[in-house]
Amino acid sequence: MKTDSALAALSALSHDTRLAAFRELVQAGPEGLSVGELRERLHLPPATLTAHLNGLRAAALIDDEREGRVIRLRANYAQMNELIAYLTENCCVGSARCGPGIACEPSTQGDHS
Repeated sequence: MKTDSALAALSALSHDTRLAAFRELVQAGPEGLSVGELRERLHLPPATLTAHLNGLRAAALIDDEREGRVIRLRANYAQMNELIAYLTENCCVGSARCGPGIACEPSTQGDHS
């Protein structure tokens, strides 16, 4: 993943509504959700949801497909996984605690989350 793609994805996910929409679609699995189902789950007006979905589409985080009169939304798992790989590709460089095939577990000392 290139830096500009990572920035677009992170920017799209940096809004609470877009993050909530993306998480709903990830949880829905490969079947995805119709726009109406997602709108009901998020309790959003149609125009508001459309604006947020456009941000996720622009970052290639979701795909949509017309099924008759319904638009089905799906998380783009490949893009999500590329973003995660981009964020963790240099995790613990120089440390024996993690590496390729090993979960990234940086030190929790000073973690105030």
